[in-house]
Amino acid sequence: VQLQASGGGLVQTGGSLRLSCAASGVTFSNYNWAWFRQAPGKEREFVAALRRSNSNPYYAESVKGRFTISKDNAKNTLYLQMNSLRPEDTAVYYCAAGQAILSNTRSTSGYIHWGQGTLVTVSS
Repeated sequence: VQLQASGGGLVQTGGSLRLSCAASGVTFSNYNWAWFRQAPGKEREFVAALRRSNSNPYYAESVKGRFTISKDNAKNTLYLQMNSLRPEDTAVYYCAAGQAILSNTRSTSGYIHWGQGTLVTVSS
């Protein structure tokens, strides 16, 4: 299983970025998919998720209304569109795949496959 995250970079406050996560070695539609992020000196935190059982997305309160998670099963790719970026969004962003129950959707423990991370830096 390999998850390859890309699309990070340096952007000014208010700007946008689109992250991608290309998956191989998994049946994409059989998994729940999520984005997490980890800022320097902080724990990894949940950003957004899509469960395999439905199309309703889950978002952290801090990104709701600014970020959009989506996936393309045919391309085995997960996306995160990030708009209105803020300096506090600066972090390494990780994509993840899992098959856990609903209550673990926002927890790192709900995911067993992880990408290598892509750095997003938002300048003020």
